[in-house]
Amino acid sequence: QVQKAEYEKPQKLFVLSDIEGNFDKFRKLLQSSKVMDENFNWTFGNGHLVFAGDMFDRGYQVTECLWLIYSLEEKAKTDGGYVHFILGNHEIMNLQGDLKYVQPKYLENAKKVNKSLVQLYGEDSELGKWLRTKNVVEKIGDMLFMHGGISRAINNLDITIPEINQLARPYYAERKRDYGNGKVNTIMSSELGPFWYRSYYESENKRAPVSIIDSTLRKFKVKHIVTGHTIVDDNISVHYGGKVFNTDVKHASSKVTSEALLVEGPNFYRVNVEGNRVLLYRKNEKETTTGSLNPQPVKDKN
Repeated sequence: QVQKAEYEKPQKLFVLSDIEGNFDKFRKLLQSSKVMDENFNWTFGNGHLVFAGDMFDRGYQVTECLWLIYSLEEKAKTDGGYVHFILGNHEIMNLQGDLKYVQPKYLENAKKVNKSLVQLYGEDSELGKWLRTKNVVEKIGDMLFMHGGISRAINNLDITIPEINQLARPYYAERKRDYGNGKVNTIMSSELGPFWYRSYYESENKRAPVSIIDSTLRKFKVKHIVTGHTIVDDNISVHYGGKVFNTDVKHASSKVTSEALLVEGPNFYRVNVEGNRVLLYRKNEKETTTGSLNPQPVKDKN
């Protein structure tokens, strides 16, 4: 069943992105923040878990990550919670047959069953069908989630969030220069589309004007944008005075601790694999909107 694209905001949200087959860090993040227990059971109550893209590529345990998300979806629903898997550029690349970042073992495994890797994620496979139900943009309360960002070109389209997903979905597995539809061309663009766009973070001199972000907030009636895709710091980070949050960190690095974003009420925390949380931003308090604070970590007691 195709996922809907807009949701009421829950009491708590746990957000991460760009796991890229790093099952161990993925598991530790979910368990240390009590999203799931040691037996992989959902323990987050009516909270929502959001993956902002890129479970695929680079790592050696992509399949394990996918099946864990798949299983948590049903477990969450029985407890009043919800799991959102928003597709990133690496999901789209794999569906379209762009396999340059795939570990060789996956290509070899596909050969053993006389299939291509693309066929293993085809629309007649369980994971392939499941991936095609996912969205590229979702609105949860006053927050907008996507892998890359929202470009000026998307802002300029006469389009809603559900329509973005409806137009993109038929082409998840098709790579074309021209899709025969101007809106689809923009959405699927490797520079301007929501799962590829990077200009929020390029550099101090090349960043997208804040007017583009303000236009997105007004257009889709949200207060915050949450992305992955582009590493800008070793930690989860806040930008543009609390308007944009970036969740891409170096999960595969032994020098950097993996982190996720936890939203509880007005508070936005970065949380790590030990379950420690650091206040990143609090709504309506000017002193916390710059993201420059470094309070002492507080052990998660939930």
